[in-house]
Amino acid sequence: MPIEDELSAISGHSHDGFFKSVFSQPAHARAFFQSQLPAAIVESVDWATLAVLPGSFVGTALEQRHSDLLFSVQLKSAAQPERELLLYLLFEHQSRPDPLLLLRLLGYIVAILRRHEKQHGLPLPPVLPFVFHQGAEKWNCPLTFEALFDLPHDLKDGLLPFLPKFEHLLLDLTQVDPATEVNDTRLRAVLQLMKLARNKELLSFFRWLAGLSIHDIPDDLLSLMLLYALHSDSGLDVETIYHSLSANPELEKTAMSVAEKLIAKGIVQGREEGREEGLWIGKIQAFEEFLDVTPTLCKDLEDLTLVELQHRHSELRCEYESRFKQR
Repeated sequence: MPIEDELSAISGHSHDGFFKSVFSQPAHARAFFQSQLPAAIVESVDWATLAVLPGSFVGTALEQRHSDLLFSVQLKSAAQPERELLLYLLFEHQSRPDPLLLLRLLGYIVAILRRHEKQHGLPLPPVLPFVFHQGAEKWNCPLTFEALFDLPHDLKDGLLPFLPKFEHLLLDLTQVDPATEVNDTRLRAVLQLMKLARNKELLSFFRWLAGLSIHDIPDDLLSLMLLYALHSDSGLDVETIYHSLSANPELEKTAMSVAEKLIAKGIVQGREEGREEGLWIGKIQAFEEFLDVTPTLCKDLEDLTLVELQHRHSELRCEYESRFKQR
């Protein structure tokens, strides 16, 4: 496969890779759910017990458009302690809303409950499905499963009790302004980046980010943001990002320090000099960062042949697919 196509394929995974890297961290997931779920549910949950459960329920044919995470959390109930609630977060990043998503959600929920029954028996825990839409168009599909049916008006009341009934929660980034509508600073930055990445306005994001305190964005999150931005826009380079943060010297300095740790300059060198090895080095280091692997020193990678670089990249990509595309 040509290098350009390989880079495009990696970029195609950047949305779900970033989504899972961020929201598989309990602190970020907790902030997300606390800001999006109904207040009564938020107050009834013991958030210290929030944990990510292994596996994915999205089939191979749909994984380019959907990613998912399943969480377990304990409900606070004096009468019935240790009651479990499952939170199913489906990330939908295709351009257009999917009118069949509710039908697929029903299948995912059934699969979740079947797995739970097999592992733990009855009773079953409630599953709250949540759809996170990053697409370019407003989500205009129904939220309730019964809306998929065209029932005769005179028979509707008689038929409804026999139909599956559920509703999914929705965060539609086309209808949200994270900069003004999200209180948690880290979550605000993540959602703002994902919104502007879809709109190809990444430099606008970093200029906006310059308005935040350096203490609001930890290095590991800034690292993921830089990688996501570079993967989302092949025309973006580290120097451009660096200068877009110039209004905030502290953040600018930290961003460059993080970029150096990522060896993101290797990506820039590869583009500028047209060196195939440089491009492979940049891709290897990007995968290592996503996988939380200690970055290989640039000088060590430069000693490898092109074939060795490609082999190392293939190994990392397999690990990436295994971790982020579990089924």
